[in-house]
Amino acid sequence: MGRAYEVRKASIQKNGAIKAKLYSNFAKEIYLAAKQGGTDPDTNANLKRLVEKAKRSQVPSDIIKRAIDKVNSGVDENYISCRYEGFGPSSSTIIVDCLTDNVNRTVGFVRAAFTKCKGKLGVENSVSHSYENLSIIGFKGLNEEEALDAVMSCDIDIKDIQTDDDLTIIYADARDLHRVKEAITKAKDNIEFEIDEISMIPLDKITLEGEDKEMFEKLLSMLDDIEDVQNVYHNVKLED
Repeated sequence: MGRAYEVRKASIQKNGAIKAKLYSNFAKEIYLAAKQGGTDPDTNANLKRLVEKAKRSQVPSDIIKRAIDKVNSGVDENYISCRYEGFGPSSSTIIVDCLTDNVNRTVGFVRAAFTKCKGKLGVENSVSHSYENLSIIGFKGLNEEEALDAVMSCDIDIKDIQTDDDLTIIYADARDLHRVKEAITKAKDNIEFEIDEISMIPLDKITLEGEDKEMFEKLLSMLDDIEDVQNVYHNVKLED
């Protein structure tokens, strides 16, 4: 079987690990949303958003159902949302959002990743002041002018609006995510949201080269391997 088989086997294992983490992350988020706001997506906007997002990410329906059923059956799992801010190689900055049932374990793994890649954790707000916390909503069916009219008619201030091919993308305050979606669906029925998330967007981006770039990419990889890490935001321009 030789080298080709080993490469393919490693690729399959890596893809399997990526899927496993994706499913686990969604399961925890959906469980927590259902626990906090109720198990009916029709009356729990955050749960509805997460279920729709999970389906777009091809998370199996049984995983979504099991996460909600845990709440209905009285299973009590305690997850804590925590955010870590840090500095990577050169002038790179990173924000790491986690969902964990053991904060000491999680911070230990995150700190070790930074240390091994010539970075360090900072204190609260040491990095986040250089980012904007924004809703990002992307959809087809309305152009920029139509979408802008829809949100303005609902008295919603937005940060920016862009078009990427035939996808209209609105950037708004993180607190206005559901209001923007309601305004768009009010303007046109059967809109499907291809992008529906809250993200930390850096005010400025930097470019890394050589060893700094290698170390930064290694740090991202190590953070991604930590089970409790949900999202990682940074200010570095990376090639697609």
